Formats: sequence, C-alpha cells, structure tokens
Amino acid sequence: MYGSRINPADIREEDLAGAEERAERLRAWAEGAQAGLGEITGTGEAASGQVTATVSAEGLVLDVTFGPRASRLDSRTLAEEVRAAVSRARLDAARRTGEMIREALPWFDPEQAAADFERLLDTSWD
Repeated sequence: MYGSRINPADIREEDLAGAEERAERLRAWAEGAQAGLGEITGTGEAASGQVTATVSAEGLVLDVTFGPRASRLDSRTLAEEVRAAVSRARLDAARRTGEMIREALPWFDPEQAAADFERLLDTSWD
C-alpha cells in the first residue's frame, strides 16, 4: 500500500489501520524531534586539512576554522577549500539527520519520500 501508485480497490482495512498508526507515530515524532534536529551539526574538512567547517542541520554555516598553513594558500584555492569544507559539512549534517529519522522511524525512508515528492511536483495535474 506504499507509494504514489496505490490502487484504491486494493486498500484493505488493515492497510488503513497501519497507515493511520504510522501517521500518528510520525506526527508524535515530529513534535518531539524539533529540539533534536536543532542540535544536529555536521563537520567537514577540505582536502588540504587546512579548512574545517561546521554547519547546522539546515545547512547554515556555524563555524569555519583555518589551519596554520591556510595563509599560504592563494585566495582562489582558499575559497575552494572553504566551499569544499562547507559542502562536506552539509553532507555530514544531512547524513546525521537521516540517521536520526531512520532510527526513530525505521519504516520511513527520507530519500524515497523526497524522490516521491519531486515526482509529484513534476506531475501534470491537468
């Protein structure tokens, strides 16, 4: 009964009951998860090891630190190192967020939900 291609004729009472239970668990988890999600951060390091970034779960940059040899890098290389560190930190935060969701809701796949949502956005509703 999962997914966006459900045939209404195939829905059983137990399917509805299960969906209702999962929806209630998701709602209850979402209400309590705000604090936990707010505490998630991700950390990323550039390839040189001279730039490290920390971001929030929303991807906001919280901190960027430079190693002792970062000042030897030219401005373009330093900018690339910062971008790489921030990008890796965002991936780390997304991974940690996904782990938190999968741990609390093992039946829910955030990547699949995002893909389903994207597919719905691309659907013509004429």
